[in-house]
Amino acid sequence: MTSPAADLFAATGLDLETARRITAEATAGADDGELFLEYRQSEGLVFDNGRLKSGSFDTTQGFGLRAVAGEAAGYAHAGEISESALRRASDAVRAVTAGHSGTYAAAPARTNVKLYGEENPLGLPSFEDKAKLLAEIDAYARRDERVRQVTVSLAGTWQVVEILRADGHRVRDVRPLVRFNVSVVAGHGDRQETGSYGIGGREGFERFVTPDMWRHGVDEAIRQAAVNLEAVPAPAGTFDVVLGPGWPGVLLHEAVGHGLEGDFNRKKTSAFAGLLGQRVAAPGVTIVDDGTIAAKRGSISIDDEGTPSNCTTLIEDGILVGYMQDRQNARLMGMKPTGNGRRQSFAHIPMPRMTNTYMLAGQSDPGEILASVKDGIYAVHFGGGQVDITSGKFVFECTEAYRVQNGKVGAPLKGAMLIGNGADALTRVKMIGNDLELDLGVGTCGKQGQGVPVGVGQPTLRIDAVTIGGTEAR
Repeated sequence: MTSPAADLFAATGLDLETARRITAEATAGADDGELFLEYRQSEGLVFDNGRLKSGSFDTTQGFGLRAVAGEAAGYAHAGEISESALRRASDAVRAVTAGHSGTYAAAPARTNVKLYGEENPLGLPSFEDKAKLLAEIDAYARRDERVRQVTVSLAGTWQVVEILRADGHRVRDVRPLVRFNVSVVAGHGDRQETGSYGIGGREGFERFVTPDMWRHGVDEAIRQAAVNLEAVPAPAGTFDVVLGPGWPGVLLHEAVGHGLEGDFNRKKTSAFAGLLGQRVAAPGVTIVDDGTIAAKRGSISIDDEGTPSNCTTLIEDGILVGYMQDRQNARLMGMKPTGNGRRQSFAHIPMPRMTNTYMLAGQSDPGEILASVKDGIYAVHFGGGQVDITSGKFVFECTEAYRVQNGKVGAPLKGAMLIGNGADALTRVKMIGNDLELDLGVGTCGKQGQGVPVGVGQPTLRIDAVTIGGTEAR
């Protein structure tokens, strides 16, 4: 097999013109459709409890063939890239166009923008050197006598995709992605608490595992665990809440972002359906989805339908102005694709998905925001959360939070849960910081069984009258 970075068709022996003709046959009478080819290498190492717990390397390749007819889509995929497999897929896909007489959509615009390099990040450092590095990180963390358990991991992928349309339009993208994570369990007497840190992006491992960076990561994980060792039970009730910058934007991602994806709004199952042009957030709130930030985890030069990535404004100064769209939902809604048609792999059909979703900065100084709170909660870091797309209701767990009284940050809190409604929470934003930060590159978004890498972000925010689920009465 030749290098897949050069040409997946040449690398697999699939004749380009033959593939185009079969794609044309499969999409005859369809409104849209494409052939998606993928080659992916994946590597992962996990060092846990003082030893290398797992090490893996995997190579996968395959294709997905799609025909779109109205609201329906025929999709077939296979791990074998060959003419015979493609013809079998075409036979299955054509069933969706029976009786349908559509006009094949024009191809997306081309782009010369390159948001990341094409180098395969898995080769350097070597697997052996990565294992030694994880052992060194483990030993560094255990220098703190409070640390009882350490888990360190490195994960990376190198993905090559080619998208071919029936009209001969062909685009290609090569996507590196790496991630470093460390988590610790620290203890004092019978009490144990956890802390974690992660970083990553579309660059090589050497960018994220320099001695200064991984030591900072370990120190930060230990600091978080130490803070939680001193935490007191969180109060329950209604409080003004200050959200820290960066990763707390995951609340926006879940509680608001999914509700602004085109498919949910076309089907009117989103809390934001039918509200374009209306006020849905407080003045000053502007939220964008931006897949064009160089080397960020959620960035893509083109989406998985071949549309160039964009910076799409979703909410502008509190007014709903746009949705994230793939090609099918954009066409059905009379809108333009925004470069948000994404899929987990060749085995999955594309759908509207977020890239890097964040709120723009405001004018307030973060210190002034905290000083303005008489009795509230300062949420610095979040763990898991749940959201109902239809109602917008969410529940989020704070993994690092503090009580704020009379403008002063006080005791750390354990067990604080933020409960609310995404659309309602946006109307309660009272102050927006000037300190916009994006997360460090660890997000993975799930939707309908598919996971894709994403980014989140926001400045420091004050949101009034948020319900806090805690363990102590106010």
